[in-house]
Amino acid sequence: MQNQYEDIDENDELYEHHRIEIDPNQAPLRIDKFLMARLPNVTRNGIQAGIKEGYVKVNEESVKANYKVKSGDVITVELPKPPRDTEVIPEDIPLNIMYEDKDLMVVNKEPGMVAHPAHGNWSGTLVNALTFHFNNLPEMEGNEGRPGLVHRIDKNTSGLLVVAKTKVAMDSLAKQFYDHSIERTYYAIVWGEVEEDEGTIDVNLGRSEKDRRITIAIEDGSRGRHAITHYKVIRRLRYVTLIQCNLETGRTHQIRAHMKYLGHPLFNDATYGGDKILKGTRFTKYKAFVDNCFKAMPRQALHAKSLGFYHPVKKEDVQLESDLPQDFIDVLEKWDNYVKHT
Repeated sequence: MQNQYEDIDENDELYEHHRIEIDPNQAPLRIDKFLMARLPNVTRNGIQAGIKEGYVKVNEESVKANYKVKSGDVITVELPKPPRDTEVIPEDIPLNIMYEDKDLMVVNKEPGMVAHPAHGNWSGTLVNALTFHFNNLPEMEGNEGRPGLVHRIDKNTSGLLVVAKTKVAMDSLAKQFYDHSIERTYYAIVWGEVEEDEGTIDVNLGRSEKDRRITIAIEDGSRGRHAITHYKVIRRLRYVTLIQCNLETGRTHQIRAHMKYLGHPLFNDATYGGDKILKGTRFTKYKAFVDNCFKAMPRQALHAKSLGFYHPVKKEDVQLESDLPQDFIDVLEKWDNYVKHT
């Protein structure tokens, strides 16, 4: 929000982007904290800057960041550009389709591609590509602007994603995700030597109150959502470990947050601290080697390797595997060679 106000002229027209009517049961709560929980992709500093400049109003009046919202209040947030609607612009972007029939398809998503249009990424997404190549894809209720999508993987995570082509397929797949019966296997490179050969992380996950873009582990279960990740060591490379993760639940950044909680952030995961040397020396030669690995794979080392589900029409199990992308292979080879020769 803060950046969106930097270049506003006092004569610029403002457009209402958010209008929130406070629930009758809402307990008094600072407006900056309240908006942190309600607005996506906005930091608390950004919200406070918008409030200070008068672009956030309560009952059409400017307030301070410590104003406590209460029952009956109406909050409006204004921005200098008209709000985006849910129309998706089709774009001729190639798709790597691993499986397809008349009901559904499985796409192998490249790293760097966002799943659907959203703040900061209105074009170049998987959904922009899908709407170019396919007509009349279904949309889940409450997920307008995301035709075909039943689930998603992060922008810088590569791998398999199932897309529904009919409402019947969408409803069935959505239920399988809800029931946690979808099989999802990821490969990840994490910092450090993971002690146990295999294990399960059963810890709630929720948005950080300091930065809503980050998911954190909540040990006491006081808030957040139930999350379970099963992991198994595939290869130990002294300073890093290649692991397999199977998701029992599908929370935002689940593997990234759970491995951070375990003390093993994903290699080069800037959001969760993995873009620094967390294991090994700080000597120049080693640092140069790690920097070269970061350059070879400028993203978190996470790949959705396999996907299994029950076909809603053919009434049979579908199981698909994808190869590791080249950047992932390159980094594994670099670590393998480094460990063998040092």
